[in-house]
Amino acid sequence: MTADSVAVAAAVSDDGRPLSAGPWGWVRRHRGPAVAAAVFAVALGVTIFTQLAPKGDSVPLSIHNAGPEGGRAVSEILGRHRVNVESAESFGAALAALQASTDATLLLYDRNGLLDGSQLERLTVEARRVVLVTPRLNTLTALDAGISQAGVVPESSPTLEPDCWNEDAETAGTVSGESGFLYGSDGEGGSENTVCYRPPGSDAGLVASTEDGTLTVLGSTALISNAGLDERGHSALALRTLGGSKDLVWYLPGLGDMSGAESPQTLDDLAPDWVAFLGPWLVFVAVLAMVWRGRRFGPLVFEPLPVVVKAAETAEGRARLYHDSHAVDRARDNLRAGTLVRLAKELRLGPDASADDVAQAVARMLGRPDNGIRDLINERPPNEASLVRWSRELDKLENEVRTR
Repeated sequence: MTADSVAVAAAVSDDGRPLSAGPWGWVRRHRGPAVAAAVFAVALGVTIFTQLAPKGDSVPLSIHNAGPEGGRAVSEILGRHRVNVESAESFGAALAALQASTDATLLLYDRNGLLDGSQLERLTVEARRVVLVTPRLNTLTALDAGISQAGVVPESSPTLEPDCWNEDAETAGTVSGESGFLYGSDGEGGSENTVCYRPPGSDAGLVASTEDGTLTVLGSTALISNAGLDERGHSALALRTLGGSKDLVWYLPGLGDMSGAESPQTLDDLAPDWVAFLGPWLVFVAVLAMVWRGRRFGPLVFEPLPVVVKAAETAEGRARLYHDSHAVDRARDNLRAGTLVRLAKELRLGPDASADDVAQAVARMLGRPDNGIRDLINERPPNEASLVRWSRELDKLENEVRTR
């Protein structure tokens, strides 16, 4: 007996009915629900994995941001070149990371100018080199390194050449000047600063650094962002500027790093002292006004109408007015219009049916000639007696159509 025949004999009883062979027999009998449960389990596992997996962020120049504006690419490349890149989430973390290393470079991108002078001074004292990315005026003023803002790169200079004695800039070569900011020497101890990538006719440039190289200013985020890193000499300039030390502290200040002494004043701080008494007084006056005016209004009551006019009485009153004014034509037009509307509704002709359409439909239903019905509908009684006779004929015609 072969293995296949043994398997068949084990799965079929003497009377030919299949037997359950352990758990697989149950799976075969309930394969539909089993497949659905397996698919649901896989989908649930994928969802849980994707939710629990570490995610990046969307903060510009963050080393966790893999988007076009992020800085993950340059941090990964620096890590491959044995540079320890550490992301500081707060001022305290950045300061601790700088104090833990004897050879650390600080990259500071304070795009909102949140750090005050004392915080900047403590960071620069602990760092061997500081690289500022598009710093604000208050940041440069607090550092007092002889570098100042000098406007933006003109649109006529989409690319910039080094044109300086900085070795890093000369090695990197041409960079993009689009949407960049210019920085130059402020004339107070800044005459020895090095300015590179200057547009034609300008003394300020896209990159500025002090003579000793301890402070470097980059005037464009495109020089180190993911989207701009592969353009021209951006990668070379970024790696040489940020990779000069074995440790790199990547610090992007947030709202939590603001100094309490320089935090923006709230409305309570700006308001005078007497406002504290004005608010409760206004509330008290408003409550008094509501009590004074609100007590005059009682609950809503329903009053019966003084006169109830029935539809029949309205029609009779209008008829008397037509009779007193001898308005035979006006009464005739109203009777004719009402007859046409009721006949069209009875014959299901629609609201757009003309008098000729109604006359033809009535003639077909009653088996009469079209001319007779049309003449009856379009007749113009000359006097009131003829109007009464004509109205009776119209009423008779309606009754015939309605009883068919």
